[in-house]
Amino acid sequence: MIGMAGRMAQDFTGKRILVTGASRGLGHVAALAFARAGARVLVAGRTREPLETLRASMPDPDRHEIYVGDLIEPGRTDELASLARQTLSGIDVVLHALGGGYGFRDPLLSRQQFVTLHEVNLGIGAELNRLLVPDMIAAGSGHIVHVGSIASGEAVGSVGYNTVKAALAAYVRSLGRELAGKGVVVTAVLPGAFFGPENAFRRLETRSPEVVRDFVDRRLPRGKVGEADEIVPLIMLLAGPAASMMAGSCVPIDAGEGFAYPQL
Repeated sequence: MIGMAGRMAQDFTGKRILVTGASRGLGHVAALAFARAGARVLVAGRTREPLETLRASMPDPDRHEIYVGDLIEPGRTDELASLARQTLSGIDVVLHALGGGYGFRDPLLSRQQFVTLHEVNLGIGAELNRLLVPDMIAAGSGHIVHVGSIASGEAVGSVGYNTVKAALAAYVRSLGRELAGKGVVVTAVLPGAFFGPENAFRRLETRSPEVVRDFVDRRLPRGKVGEADEIVPLIMLLAGPAASMMAGSCVPIDAGEGFAYPQL
């Protein structure tokens, strides 16, 4: 399916793009699509092997960079921002694809579990924005795209996951308004369930295929789970000049899974 995203891609020739959470899932697929669309890409993740494999699959692999490290650790975001400046001489687009629920299903989460979820889904991205957005403002342009979830607007996930994704949506809406007049467009894509390389829903299918079949029957009108490749064209729209009027927008893409109406 990755080929479809590549064919639908906009032209990102000369753009410098940072993708977090690129070891697997949506970040992995989007990073490859950006590279195929002409961008120089810096991919970040915790595991070296999938990042090396990803870079090797990109056109002209030596143009692209990798960063291996757990961004929740102190000092890691500073390292990543410094690497972006040193190797790419700055960043034009950031795709924050890092996130997840960490398997915290207990509705009565501990404080530390909430802290972990906040850091992974919002805090790390907010800190990278703090480090990189001033350069975008100085340049007069930039795009920040966060990967949220339809869980930000309806209780489809765990208590912890729903809560931090709602916080992320509030952050995107608020920061988008603040930066709209400074040339930096901040948006979010809100996927429903989808399959991506080794992502949570793919792992669920492997572990409990009957659960996935039941979910499809109950929640997905078109009768199948979406693919990460189907989300990439929307990400590329948000990362490009056509998104100039979308500052602060959080855009659902869920194949009809959600029940909530958008806020009016």
